[in-house]
This record gives sequence, C-alpha cells and structure tokens, in this order.
Amino acid sequence: MIDLRPVAHPIGRIVAALGVAMVLPMAVDLWHGDPHWAVFLECGLLTLVIGLLTAVATGGDHGPLNIQQAFLITSGLWLVLPIFGALPFILGAPNASITDAYFEAMSGVTTTGTTAFPVLDGLPRGTHLWRAILQWSGGLGIVVVAMVFMPVMKVGGMQFFRSEGFDTLGKVLPRAGEIAAEMTRIYLMLTAACTVTYIMLGMNGFDAVVHALTTSSTGGFSNYDASFGAYLGGPEWAASVFMVLASIPFIRMVQALRGNFVPLWRDTQVRAYLRWIFYSCAIIVIYRLLYMHQDADPLVVVRETVFNTVSTFSGTGFASTDMLAWGHLPFAVLIVVGLIGGCTGSTGCSVKVFRYLVLFQAVRAQVRRMHLPHRVYPLRYEGRPLEKDVIDSVMAFFTLFVLTFGLLIVGLSLTGLHPKTALTAAWTAIANIGPAWGPEITANGSIAEFPTAAKWMMTFGMYLGRLELVSVLVLLLPRFWRS
Repeated sequence: MIDLRPVAHPIGRIVAALGVAMVLPMAVDLWHGDPHWAVFLECGLLTLVIGLLTAVATGGDHGPLNIQQAFLITSGLWLVLPIFGALPFILGAPNASITDAYFEAMSGVTTTGTTAFPVLDGLPRGTHLWRAILQWSGGLGIVVVAMVFMPVMKVGGMQFFRSEGFDTLGKVLPRAGEIAAEMTRIYLMLTAACTVTYIMLGMNGFDAVVHALTTSSTGGFSNYDASFGAYLGGPEWAASVFMVLASIPFIRMVQALRGNFVPLWRDTQVRAYLRWIFYSCAIIVIYRLLYMHQDADPLVVVRETVFNTVSTFSGTGFASTDMLAWGHLPFAVLIVVGLIGGCTGSTGCSVKVFRYLVLFQAVRAQVRRMHLPHRVYPLRYEGRPLEKDVIDSVMAFFTLFVLTFGLLIVGLSLTGLHPKTALTAAWTAIANIGPAWGPEITANGSIAEFPTAAKWMMTFGMYLGRLELVSVLVLLLPRFWRS
C-alpha cells in the first residue's frame, strides 16, 4: 500500500501558498474600489485553510520519496491546483460554469493560454491578474518538476539530465528546495526585466505586469480580447526576446549569471532552437513577401512574423494579427513548430528540442545500419553517450504523443466540431500552445462555444501534455499501485 502522506503534505503546502497568492488580486480590486475583492478574500481563506489542514494532517518525517510517490506528487499537483484556482472564476467574475472555470484554471497552470471566457475586455483587474498568476506559478512549477522529478522518473528521456539535476531519489526533497530557490531567483529576475521593458515601451503598469507574468511563463494569457494586438511595435520585439529566454534551459541562465556563458553558447538544444526559429521565420517572411503581401511594409511583415512564430514555437500563444491571412504554407510551418516546442528545463511546452535531436540521431543511425549492418553507430549528445534507456524513453514518448494527439482529434470531432477546429484544438491542447482556429472559435480566440464534452477532452489533453504523458498514463497501470 502506497503511503500517501508524503504526497499530500507538499500538495497541501502549495495549495496554502496559492491561497496566500489570492491576496494580490484582492488588493488590486480593493485599490480600485471594485467590490470584487471580497471574492478573492473568501476564496483565499478557503484555499489557505484547506491547504494548511492537509499539510498539518500529513506532516512528519516520512523518509525519502519512492518512485510511486514522485509520480503521484507531479500528477496530483496539476489536478488539484486548478480546482482551487477556478474558485474565483465561479464565485466571482465572470461567474463561469464549473467546466469553464476548471478549463481556464487548467489552461493557466499548464501555461497553455487557451481561454474559455467569451469576453475578456471588461473583467475586473483582479481576475486578469489572477489568470496571469496561475500561469506564472505553473511556469515556475514545471521548471522545478522538470529538474527534480522527471529525471528520476525517466520520463521521455529526461534521465539524461540527472547529472544536472539530482543524483538519487532519496535526495529529491532537500535538493528540490535548493533548485527551487535558484530557479525562482532567475524567474523573478526575468519577470522583473520583462515588466520594466514593457513599461519603457509604452505599456501601463498593470498591463506590463500581467503580460510579463504570462510572457516569462510562456503562457500567453492577455487581459485584452485582441491579445498582444493591443500593443504593436516595440513591445512585440521585446516579447519575442523574453519568450526565447523563457524557453531555453534555466540551468544555462543560472550558469550565465554566475559568469559562465560557455555552457549556454555550446548547448546543442539552444543552438538548434535558435536555428530552427530563424529558418521558420525566414520561410514565412519570404513566402508572405512573394505571394501574399507584396505591397506590405517589409519591416512590419518581419516584426509580425518573428513575434507570432516565436510565440507559437515557445508555446506562449500570444497573437498580434490574423495568422490565417498569411497563407497555407506559413500556417503549416506554425503547426510544425508548435509540435516542436522549446527546450527541456524551461517553461516551454510541446515535445521539446532535445527529443527531436535524439530522434534525428536514431533515424540517421538506423539508415546507416541499412547500408552497413555490421558497423556500430554509437549515439552521442554533447559528447556524452546516449544510453539505450534514454533512446527507448524518447521513442516511447513520441509514440504516445502521436497516438494521444490522434485520439484527441478523433474525440473532438465526435463532439460535432469542424475538422479544422478539432485538429487545431487537439494541437493547442496536447502541445500547450494556446491558439486554435475554426468556425467554433470566437473572435477573441475563445473556445466558449465548444460542447462541454470537448472542453473536458481539451482539459485532459492540456493536463497530459504539460506532464509529458508518461507521468499521468503510468498511473493507469495496475502494477504501479502494487507495493
């Protein structure tokens, strides 16, 4: 029998912290004389009490975590937090249904950025700030999980990074505090720099904070129905830079701040990520200038393309223009880059660059073996050999990702959605990207008109995608629950 106390204790403490965080939107509404502040006070107290009671009831020395408890903490946390994160949306503006509120909260903590609210303009400032806080918290949480738990759980080849994270499962908790503090410091610095930059480029203070929180988390929530279309020009360039920074390995930024820039420059993932961003932007810009927008200002085309492509590549999901108007080839490029995503150990989403690099090596080696079957082709990454269990984990992840993506498309289609809507909704959910397109999508990009069944499918898809599939699906195996 699995001892659930070591699982419930940290979850209870984090839930309590979420309750404390509700003080911020409450203070904003109170400052502006909005009676909506009382909603955050009520929800914050309820969340704080439940979290503290859970933490106190399950406290004590339980010894080191085992592998089952590590899986349960990661999967349980992303299920429980949206429950409490959704409370202000149900009890206050926009008075959403349980389905829409939980969807919005899950979209927040998974940093997906898809909204279930039909209208964003006019919502209380506290509600906008709370949506941004959910994304910011989820972005920080996934960085810590990627560095602490996934390497020891051997999820999708993440065991390759154990030397950069944690050596043994018994050291998870004490080392988790250390890495969480380091990551939080970097995260705060990145968010603060982004906020100041936005203010300098013309955003008011509140908008700058909201967009900085959702930029540094590569989340994409905005407090405008027009998304980033409310701030064209300089803010787009700044956002592009910060989205790239947030989607590269945080461990490299830690090293860079300590004065060692060599690992960042030599990181194979980072270099590949930057190359692929350049290639995709170049293809779209050339196509748009030659075939779609010959009379447009080239600088405007470049700015729009870079911002929206980086936003999709990193999984942020901001939009500043109608990307469907770019033509079929740019749209296909955006779909592809969304399925690549950012780097491991970052707030970026989707499959991640590292896994594609491993996949390309494995395919190339297999092709060579067909020509010279008796020759050995060792696979290496950054000078280190790729062990068989890493390669197998990456291949298993790709298989599960494609299978889940396909099943989600079929499931959404069966709810009555248009095929294009079903495809892009599955794409945005499983890869945690944000935007979707189709007849059922509203003018502000909302899925408010989706059937209830489709919303719950997307909610589960976002949950699976953010925790990289295996972390959740392993819980369905009977052998997992055997002690």
